Amino acid sequence: MRRRISLRVQLLLLQVVIVLTAVAAVGVAATLIQARQIRASYEQQMVGVAESVARLPSVKQAFAHPKPSDEIQPIAELIRKASGVTYVVVTDSKGIRYSHPDPERIGKMVSTDPSVPLSGRTYVGTQTGTLGESWRVKVPVFGDDGAVIGSVSVGILESQLRADLLAQLPRLVPWVVGAALLGLLGAYWVSRLVWRRIHRLEPEEIAALLETRDAMLHSIGEGFVAVDDHGRLALVNDEAVRLLGVPPGSEGRPAAEVLDAGILEVLAAAPGESRLVLVGERILVAQRSDAIVDGARVGTVLICRDRTELHTVLRDLDGVRDLTSALRAQAHEFANVMHTVSGLIELGHPGEAVDFISRSGYGGALTDNTLVPGVTDPAVTALLMAKRSTARECGVALVVDPGSVCGADGSSDVVTVLGNLIDNAVAAAGLGGTVSVALRAGAEADGPVTTIVVEDDGPGVAESDRERIFTSGYTTSDGAARGIGLALVDRIARRRGGRVSVGSAASGGARFEVRLPAPLLEGSGGVR
Repeated sequence: MRRRISLRVQLLLLQVVIVLTAVAAVGVAATLIQARQIRASYEQQMVGVAESVARLPSVKQAFAHPKPSDEIQPIAELIRKASGVTYVVVTDSKGIRYSHPDPERIGKMVSTDPSVPLSGRTYVGTQTGTLGESWRVKVPVFGDDGAVIGSVSVGILESQLRADLLAQLPRLVPWVVGAALLGLLGAYWVSRLVWRRIHRLEPEEIAALLETRDAMLHSIGEGFVAVDDHGRLALVNDEAVRLLGVPPGSEGRPAAEVLDAGILEVLAAAPGESRLVLVGERILVAQRSDAIVDGARVGTVLICRDRTELHTVLRDLDGVRDLTSALRAQAHEFANVMHTVSGLIELGHPGEAVDFISRSGYGGALTDNTLVPGVTDPAVTALLMAKRSTARECGVALVVDPGSVCGADGSSDVVTVLGNLIDNAVAAAGLGGTVSVALRAGAEADGPVTTIVVEDDGPGVAESDRERIFTSGYTTSDGAARGIGLALVDRIARRRGGRVSVGSAASGGARFEVRLPAPLLEGSGGVR
């Protein structure tokens, strides 16, 4: 196989061809301009000589003599030698020569057509006469009465024009050669600069690198966003499109028009900082870093990792732990009861042992007083069971309105909303507090609506905070993962066309009410 010519050599050869072509074109143009200037200069000279001869009184008077050539020939030759033209020929009205550089041609008819000057007009052009091809001017000679009595023809040989041009070329050639050398040096420098700028890679290697980069960026499981120094999106991979909801083909658009407010805050944060961000109903971990090229910052890079499923698993794990803790507490209390019963039996008081068992009330199920007949969604029932046990461990009473009604709607939205509201209410109520939960099912023009009401007897929510508490990242508690729950509740409610509101409970604490219309699509749901 033939070896490919390197890009550096191709660039150099291409530029050399361009430079030489341009220099050659300029040289030809300069030569033509110079030739035109020489011809124009001679034309002015010849016109001046011809008109001066035609106006000489001695020349006009000689036309009336019996032998005009005797007087006109010396004058014409004197003027010819003084002006440097090739010939000065004077003719009568019939074209008979009265003067000529070759005396033998005097008295003979001119070899070219004399009709133009004899008609009273001036002729300028190239013609071939007895002396050869020449650039000539012919003007009429007018008598005292204004009639044309003859003509004057002044010319210079084309060979003389060419000789004058060739004499001027040595002054032009060094400039042309210098320009060519300068252009060649510039071409070499440019080709070397381009070659270095592309890291000495060939086009095939660059294409392979780009294809590999695109394949890697669009196949990784993390969202990758690059923003240039002007705040415009430079690169967005497929995972970032999915996680951030960025429209495909957004490269080049301002980041502020495309990205979520939480992501923009991360972009404005310090390099290397990671934040938990709620985008839509997805929980993401976003990390910002600077893009550095040759030691200079050229933009910002944002890497997003989806933690929605992990967050859901952790919440589920928290529920299992809460249930396990509740079972452990009941087992501990049950062991104490059994020890007491055993002691009473050993002391011979079986009747008192039976009374103690009846009074203790620890022989029932974990779901005692939790199950509500109207709550038919197993997931909601399980959540209430676990949250009641957790609240009890925290010293908080969780009371579910016995008239609550909630059926399965094909999504986990109710569980997500209810779990976040109860967690916040339990934390707000504190030791010895009470949390009340009520669920209602109704119907509107657009379909079924589930209403969730959660109240606590804690300090409540200040009027100034009632709008901000639904903003992602806003929290009054410590912890890196705070400020997500209520924002997620608000987004789920708005996605389903409902709303969430906060007010004051009768006990003085906070009262959250969430309206959740039926899901728009069967099987749609949020995250928890």
